[in-house]
Amino acid sequence: MTENDNNTGEENAAGQTSAGATHSGFVALIGPTNAGKSTLLNRLVGAKVSIVSHKVQTTRAIVRGIAIHNNAQIVFMDTPGIFKPRRRLDRAMVTSAWGGAKDADLILLLIDSERGIRGDAEAILEGLKDVHQPKILVLNKIDRVRHEDLLKLAAAANEAVPFERTFMVSATTGSGCSDLMDYLAETLPEGPWYYPEDQISDLPMRQLAAEITREKLFLRLHQELPYASHVETEKWEERKDGSVRIEQVIYVERDSQKKIALGKNGDAIKAISTASRKELAEILEQPVHLFLFVKVRENWGDDPERFREMGLEFPKS
Repeated sequence: MTENDNNTGEENAAGQTSAGATHSGFVALIGPTNAGKSTLLNRLVGAKVSIVSHKVQTTRAIVRGIAIHNNAQIVFMDTPGIFKPRRRLDRAMVTSAWGGAKDADLILLLIDSERGIRGDAEAILEGLKDVHQPKILVLNKIDRVRHEDLLKLAAAANEAVPFERTFMVSATTGSGCSDLMDYLAETLPEGPWYYPEDQISDLPMRQLAAEITREKLFLRLHQELPYASHVETEKWEERKDGSVRIEQVIYVERDSQKKIALGKNGDAIKAISTASRKELAEILEQPVHLFLFVKVRENWGDDPERFREMGLEFPKS
Protein backbone atom coordinates (compact mmCIF):
# COMPACT_ATOMS: atom_id res chain seq x y z
CA MET A 1 0.00 0.00 0.00
CA THR A 2 1.37 3.41 -0.93
CA GLU A 3 0.92 6.53 1.17
CA ASN A 4 -1.81 7.76 -1.19
CA ASP A 5 -3.93 4.61 -1.16
CA ASN A 6 -6.18 5.93 1.60
CA ASN A 7 -6.97 9.16 -0.24
CA THR A 8 -10.17 9.53 -2.25
CA GLY A 9 -8.48 12.01 -4.60
CA GLU A 10 -6.11 14.92 -4.74
CA GLU A 11 -7.37 18.46 -4.41
CA ASN A 12 -6.65 21.01 -7.11
CA ALA A 13 -6.39 24.79 -6.71
CA ALA A 14 -10.15 25.25 -6.87
CA GLY A 15 -10.73 22.83 -4.02
CA GLN A 16 -12.41 19.87 -5.75
CA THR A 17 -10.99 16.38 -5.74
CA SER A 18 -9.88 14.37 -8.73
CA ALA A 19 -12.24 11.49 -7.88
CA GLY A 20 -14.99 11.53 -10.48
CA ALA A 21 -15.50 13.96 -13.33
CA THR A 22 -16.22 17.52 -12.31
CA HIS A 23 -18.69 19.75 -14.12
CA SER A 24 -18.80 23.52 -14.35
CA GLY A 25 -20.49 26.23 -16.33
CA PHE A 26 -22.47 29.44 -16.44
CA VAL A 27 -26.24 29.59 -16.12
CA ALA A 28 -27.99 32.87 -17.02
CA LEU A 29 -31.12 33.72 -15.04
CA ILE A 30 -33.32 35.90 -17.22
CA GLY A 31 -36.92 37.00 -17.01
CA PRO A 32 -39.26 39.95 -16.60
CA THR A 33 -38.81 42.37 -13.71
CA ASN A 34 -39.98 41.08 -10.33
CA ALA A 35 -40.19 37.47 -11.51
CA GLY A 36 -38.14 36.44 -8.47
CA LYS A 37 -34.70 35.97 -10.06
CA SER A 38 -32.70 37.40 -7.15
CA THR A 39 -34.72 35.41 -4.61
CA LEU A 40 -34.14 32.23 -6.61
CA LEU A 41 -30.42 32.98 -6.98
CA ASN A 42 -30.01 33.41 -3.22
CA ARG A 43 -31.96 30.20 -2.64
CA LEU A 44 -29.84 28.14 -5.06
CA VAL A 45 -26.54 29.53 -3.82
CA GLY A 46 -27.59 29.14 -0.19
CA ALA A 47 -26.50 32.65 0.76
CA LYS A 48 -27.39 36.23 -0.07
CA VAL A 49 -25.49 37.39 -3.14
CA SER A 50 -28.15 39.54 -4.82
CA ILE A 51 -30.39 42.17 -3.28
CA VAL A 52 -34.13 41.67 -3.19
CA SER A 53 -36.99 44.15 -3.04
CA HIS A 54 -40.49 44.54 -4.41
CA LYS A 55 -39.35 47.58 -6.40
CA VAL A 56 -39.04 46.73 -10.09
CA GLN A 57 -35.62 46.67 -11.78
CA THR A 58 -33.76 46.26 -8.47
CA THR A 59 -30.93 44.32 -10.13
CA ARG A 60 -29.03 46.66 -12.44
CA ALA A 61 -25.97 44.69 -13.53
CA ILE A 62 -25.10 41.01 -13.77
CA VAL A 63 -24.47 39.46 -10.35
CA ARG A 64 -22.74 36.07 -10.29
CA GLY A 65 -23.62 33.61 -7.56
CA ILE A 66 -21.56 30.42 -7.26
CA ALA A 67 -23.05 27.14 -6.04
CA ILE A 68 -21.53 23.70 -5.52
CA HIS A 69 -23.92 20.80 -6.12
CA ASN A 70 -22.73 17.19 -6.20
CA ASN A 71 -19.53 17.39 -8.24
CA ALA A 72 -20.51 20.50 -10.20
CA GLN A 73 -19.78 24.18 -9.78
CA ILE A 74 -22.72 26.18 -11.10
CA VAL A 75 -22.10 29.87 -11.76
CA PHE A 76 -25.44 31.65 -11.87
CA MET A 77 -25.68 35.02 -13.56
CA ASP A 78 -28.55 37.05 -12.14
CA THR A 79 -29.35 39.49 -14.94
CA PRO A 80 -31.42 42.68 -14.76
CA GLY A 81 -35.11 42.18 -15.48
CA ILE A 82 -35.90 42.52 -19.17
CA PHE A 83 -38.49 45.16 -19.97
CA LYS A 84 -39.25 47.86 -22.52
CA PRO A 85 -36.50 50.46 -21.96
CA ARG A 86 -37.35 54.13 -21.69
CA ARG A 87 -34.16 55.75 -20.44
CA ARG A 88 -30.43 55.35 -20.98
CA LEU A 89 -30.06 53.32 -17.78
CA ASP A 90 -32.94 51.07 -18.86
CA ARG A 91 -31.25 50.39 -22.21
CA ALA A 92 -27.94 49.55 -20.51
CA MET A 93 -29.68 47.10 -18.15
CA VAL A 94 -31.59 45.30 -20.90
CA THR A 95 -28.46 45.09 -23.06
CA SER A 96 -26.59 43.63 -20.09
CA ALA A 97 -29.31 41.02 -19.53
CA TRP A 98 -29.32 39.77 -23.13
CA GLY A 99 -25.52 39.86 -23.23
CA GLY A 100 -25.38 37.67 -20.13
CA ALA A 101 -27.79 35.20 -21.70
CA LYS A 102 -25.73 34.86 -24.86
CA ASP A 103 -22.51 34.29 -22.88
CA ALA A 104 -23.95 31.42 -20.78
CA ASP A 105 -23.82 27.65 -21.22
CA LEU A 106 -27.50 27.37 -20.25
CA ILE A 107 -30.33 29.88 -20.10
CA LEU A 108 -32.88 29.72 -17.33
CA LEU A 109 -36.05 31.68 -18.11
CA LEU A 110 -37.96 32.49 -14.94
CA ILE A 111 -41.64 33.34 -15.27
CA ASP A 112 -43.96 34.48 -12.49
CA SER A 113 -46.76 31.89 -12.58
CA GLU A 114 -49.28 34.40 -11.26
CA ARG A 115 -48.63 36.90 -14.04
CA GLY A 116 -48.17 34.29 -16.76
CA ILE A 117 -47.11 35.09 -20.32
CA ARG A 118 -48.00 38.63 -21.13
CA GLY A 119 -46.22 41.91 -21.66
CA ASP A 120 -42.48 41.59 -21.02
CA ALA A 121 -42.62 37.78 -20.66
CA GLU A 122 -44.14 37.46 -24.11
CA ALA A 123 -41.46 39.74 -25.59
CA ILE A 124 -38.69 37.71 -23.92
CA LEU A 125 -40.02 34.48 -25.39
CA GLU A 126 -39.93 36.12 -28.81
CA GLY A 127 -36.35 37.28 -28.22
CA LEU A 128 -35.24 33.81 -27.10
CA LYS A 129 -36.01 32.43 -30.56
CA ASP A 130 -32.77 34.04 -31.77
CA VAL A 131 -30.67 32.67 -28.88
CA HIS A 132 -29.04 29.31 -29.61
CA GLN A 133 -27.99 28.11 -26.13
CA PRO A 134 -30.06 25.36 -24.46
CA LYS A 135 -33.00 26.90 -22.64
CA ILE A 136 -34.79 25.79 -19.47
CA LEU A 137 -38.17 27.08 -18.34
CA VAL A 138 -38.73 27.70 -14.63
CA LEU A 139 -42.19 28.64 -13.40
CA ASN A 140 -41.90 30.45 -10.07
CA LYS A 141 -44.42 31.09 -7.26
CA ILE A 142 -46.19 27.77 -7.90
CA ASP A 143 -47.62 27.81 -4.38
CA ARG A 144 -49.97 30.60 -5.50
CA VAL A 145 -51.38 29.00 -8.67
CA ARG A 146 -53.59 25.97 -9.33
CA HIS A 147 -51.79 22.95 -10.79
CA GLU A 148 -53.95 22.81 -13.92
CA ASP A 149 -53.15 26.46 -14.62
CA LEU A 150 -49.43 25.73 -14.24
CA LEU A 151 -49.70 22.96 -16.82
CA LYS A 152 -51.45 25.29 -19.28
CA LEU A 153 -48.79 27.96 -18.72
CA ALA A 154 -45.96 25.46 -19.27
CA ALA A 155 -47.59 24.19 -22.47
CA ALA A 156 -48.04 27.71 -23.85
CA ALA A 157 -44.41 28.67 -23.14
CA ASN A 158 -43.05 25.47 -24.68
CA GLU A 159 -45.16 26.05 -27.75
CA ALA A 160 -43.49 29.43 -28.21
CA VAL A 161 -39.91 28.25 -27.51
CA PRO A 162 -38.47 24.71 -27.46
CA PHE A 163 -37.26 24.35 -23.86
CA GLU A 164 -35.06 21.42 -22.86
CA ARG A 165 -36.90 20.98 -19.58
CA THR A 166 -39.58 22.69 -17.51
CA PHE A 167 -39.33 23.05 -13.72
CA MET A 168 -41.94 24.35 -11.30
CA VAL A 169 -40.51 25.96 -8.18
CA SER A 170 -41.12 28.32 -5.32
CA ALA A 171 -38.04 30.46 -4.76
CA THR A 172 -39.48 31.54 -1.41
CA THR A 173 -40.08 28.07 0.07
CA GLY A 174 -37.48 26.14 -1.93
CA SER A 175 -40.01 23.72 -3.40
CA GLY A 176 -38.69 22.13 -6.61
CA CYS A 177 -35.24 23.75 -6.31
CA SER A 178 -33.41 20.50 -5.50
CA ASP A 179 -34.62 18.87 -8.72
CA LEU A 180 -33.51 21.92 -10.67
CA MET A 181 -30.04 21.81 -9.13
CA ASP A 182 -29.72 18.08 -9.85
CA TYR A 183 -30.50 18.71 -13.51
CA LEU A 184 -28.09 21.63 -13.85
CA ALA A 185 -25.26 19.70 -12.18
CA GLU A 186 -25.73 16.79 -14.60
CA THR A 187 -26.21 18.93 -17.70
CA LEU A 188 -23.29 21.37 -17.45
CA PRO A 189 -20.18 20.28 -19.38
CA GLU A 190 -17.32 18.42 -17.75
CA GLY A 191 -14.46 20.64 -16.76
CA PRO A 192 -12.53 22.18 -13.84
CA TRP A 193 -14.16 24.64 -11.48
CA TYR A 194 -13.74 28.33 -12.16
CA TYR A 195 -13.68 29.56 -8.55
CA PRO A 196 -12.42 28.36 -5.15
CA GLU A 197 -14.87 26.07 -3.37
CA ASP A 198 -15.71 28.56 -0.61
CA GLN A 199 -16.42 31.51 -2.94
CA ILE A 200 -20.12 32.33 -3.41
CA SER A 201 -19.89 35.46 -5.59
CA ASP A 202 -17.47 37.37 -7.77
CA LEU A 203 -18.92 40.69 -6.64
CA PRO A 204 -16.25 42.83 -4.90
CA MET A 205 -17.12 43.38 -1.24
CA ARG A 206 -17.23 47.17 -1.66
CA GLN A 207 -19.84 46.75 -4.38
CA LEU A 208 -21.82 44.17 -2.42
CA ALA A 209 -21.88 46.54 0.54
CA ALA A 210 -23.27 49.30 -1.68
CA GLU A 211 -25.91 46.92 -3.04
CA ILE A 212 -27.02 45.97 0.47
CA THR A 213 -27.45 49.62 1.41
CA ARG A 214 -29.39 50.22 -1.81
CA GLU A 215 -31.70 47.35 -0.87
CA LYS A 216 -32.35 48.88 2.57
CA LEU A 217 -32.99 52.22 0.87
CA PHE A 218 -35.67 50.63 -1.34
CA LEU A 219 -37.24 48.66 1.50
CA ARG A 220 -37.43 51.69 3.79
CA LEU A 221 -38.72 54.26 1.31
CA HIS A 222 -40.79 52.05 -1.05
CA GLN A 223 -42.39 54.36 -3.61
CA GLU A 224 -41.38 57.58 -1.87
CA LEU A 225 -37.96 57.75 -3.47
CA PRO A 226 -37.90 57.61 -7.26
CA TYR A 227 -35.96 54.96 -9.12
CA ALA A 228 -33.13 57.40 -9.78
CA SER A 229 -30.98 56.68 -6.71
CA HIS A 230 -27.57 55.06 -6.58
CA VAL A 231 -25.17 53.99 -3.80
CA GLU A 232 -21.38 53.92 -3.96
CA THR A 233 -18.84 52.78 -1.36
CA GLU A 234 -16.25 55.55 -1.23
CA LYS A 235 -14.05 54.43 1.70
CA TRP A 236 -13.27 51.06 3.26
CA GLU A 237 -10.86 51.01 6.19
CA GLU A 238 -9.86 47.87 8.09
CA ARG A 239 -9.12 48.99 11.64
CA LYS A 240 -6.62 47.59 14.15
CA ASP A 241 -9.39 46.53 16.55
CA GLY A 242 -10.78 44.11 13.94
CA SER A 243 -13.66 46.35 12.84
CA VAL A 244 -14.17 48.00 9.48
CA ARG A 245 -15.15 51.61 8.76
CA ILE A 246 -17.25 52.05 5.63
CA GLU A 247 -18.31 55.35 4.08
CA GLN A 248 -21.00 55.32 1.40
CA VAL A 249 -22.73 57.98 -0.66
CA ILE A 250 -26.36 57.81 -1.76
CA TYR A 251 -26.73 59.79 -4.97
CA VAL A 252 -30.07 61.33 -5.91
CA GLU A 253 -31.01 63.74 -8.67
CA ARG A 254 -32.81 66.54 -6.82
CA ASP A 255 -32.87 68.31 -3.43
CA SER A 256 -36.44 67.09 -2.86
CA GLN A 257 -35.18 63.49 -3.16
CA LYS A 258 -32.38 64.22 -0.70
CA LYS A 259 -34.95 65.30 1.89
CA ILE A 260 -36.86 62.04 1.37
CA ALA A 261 -33.70 59.95 1.80
CA LEU A 262 -32.76 61.78 4.99
CA GLY A 263 -36.28 61.74 6.43
CA LYS A 264 -37.70 63.88 9.19
CA ASN A 265 -34.96 64.63 11.74
CA GLY A 266 -32.76 62.13 9.86
CA ASP A 267 -34.99 59.19 10.83
CA ALA A 268 -34.92 57.53 7.40
CA ILE A 269 -31.17 57.60 6.91
CA LYS A 270 -30.62 56.34 10.47
CA ALA A 271 -32.94 53.38 9.91
CA ILE A 272 -31.30 52.56 6.56
CA SER A 273 -27.83 52.77 8.13
CA THR A 274 -28.79 50.53 11.06
CA ALA A 275 -30.33 47.83 8.84
CA SER A 276 -27.41 47.87 6.41
CA ARG A 277 -24.77 47.87 9.14
CA LYS A 278 -26.40 44.88 10.85
CA GLU A 279 -26.44 42.78 7.68
CA LEU A 280 -22.91 43.77 6.68
CA ALA A 281 -21.61 42.79 10.13
CA GLU A 282 -23.22 39.35 9.71
CA ILE A 283 -21.70 38.87 6.25
CA LEU A 284 -18.23 40.15 7.17
CA GLU A 285 -18.28 38.52 10.63
CA GLN A 286 -16.70 41.64 12.12
CA PRO A 287 -17.97 44.90 13.68
CA VAL A 288 -18.96 47.51 11.10
CA HIS A 289 -18.98 51.30 11.45
CA LEU A 290 -21.14 52.56 8.59
CA PHE A 291 -21.43 56.22 7.63
CA LEU A 292 -23.97 57.25 4.99
CA PHE A 293 -24.06 60.56 3.12
CA VAL A 294 -26.69 61.80 0.69
CA LYS A 295 -25.56 63.93 -2.24
CA VAL A 296 -27.40 65.51 -5.13
CA ARG A 297 -25.93 64.75 -8.54
CA GLU A 298 -28.25 65.97 -11.25
CA ASN A 299 -28.75 63.60 -14.17
CA TRP A 300 -26.38 60.98 -12.78
CA GLY A 301 -28.23 58.56 -15.07
CA ASP A 302 -26.36 60.20 -17.97
CA ASP A 303 -22.92 60.00 -16.35
CA PRO A 304 -20.63 57.32 -17.89
CA GLU A 305 -18.67 57.02 -14.61
CA ARG A 306 -21.80 55.94 -12.71
CA PHE A 307 -22.45 53.24 -15.32
CA ARG A 308 -18.90 51.91 -14.95
CA GLU A 309 -19.37 51.84 -11.18
CA MET A 310 -22.47 49.69 -11.67
CA GLY A 311 -20.73 47.36 -14.10
CA LEU A 312 -22.78 48.53 -17.10
CA GLU A 313 -21.73 49.72 -20.52
CA PHE A 314 -22.72 53.31 -21.20
CA PRO A 315 -25.11 53.51 -24.18
CA LYS A 316 -24.04 56.19 -26.61
CA SER A 317 -27.62 57.21 -27.35
